[in-house]
Amino acid sequence: MALWEIIVLAVIQGLTEFLPVSSSGHLVVAHNLLTALGAEPIQDLLEVEVVLHLGTLAAVMIYYRRECARLLTSDRRAIPLLILATIPAVVVGFSIDRSLLESPLLAGLMFPISALGLLWISQRSPGDTQYVDLRPKHAILIGLLQAFAILPGISRSGATIVGGLACGLRRESAAAFAFLMAIPVIGGGGLLTAVKACKEGATGTPLTTLALGFLVSMLVGLVALALLIRWVRRGQLALFAYYLIPLGVAVVAWQLCG
Repeated sequence: MALWEIIVLAVIQGLTEFLPVSSSGHLVVAHNLLTALGAEPIQDLLEVEVVLHLGTLAAVMIYYRRECARLLTSDRRAIPLLILATIPAVVVGFSIDRSLLESPLLAGLMFPISALGLLWISQRSPGDTQYVDLRPKHAILIGLLQAFAILPGISRSGATIVGGLACGLRRESAAAFAFLMAIPVIGGGGLLTAVKACKEGATGTPLTTLALGFLVSMLVGLVALALLIRWVRRGQLALFAYYLIPLGVAVVAWQLCG
């Protein structure tokens, strides 16, 4: 895999992991576009995705370092809520057909679904609840949305922030809970893939290339996360729906007609 290819994918990952547009869907579409343009197919796409996700995981932990520290002290009551919210994604992650995760057609079909969620929540007023006071049933509901977002084209950040706002959370609190939920999911996925790679021997992508992808996705992710929080505060998430709908139509048309 060429350095420029992983840089392109890392920039896409860093931007789309936090912006409510689906990083997995964009990576799948970008990979297929690069292949259509003559690039060699990436043999370990899921492995590359996980490394890039780990870069954005580092961005989350840096940005929310104070919230992570409070989970060990004053906000410990939020830990059971995060565990409840994580369980659905773990169950779905172990049982889903991996071929679905690499389907650009499925991503194209799901992009407008993400858009509908953003448009729907834009019509609702935010609540005044902090995530530490979230009810267990609401944590499970947000967790189910995170599990649904395993599908390419469904934005994890968009789905979980929409779920948090629908459950009465304040805007910034909904975003914080959404990204704290991401830590065990992304970290666990990276651990499982690392174990698999060790069992199978050498990976298809050089470690130096993967390290560069990690670094780029982390730095771009920090910028994207700061921008997203600004848009969440202003209640402007619906803006991304006007990008996702035509994108979904274009990808479906490409897959069916191309």
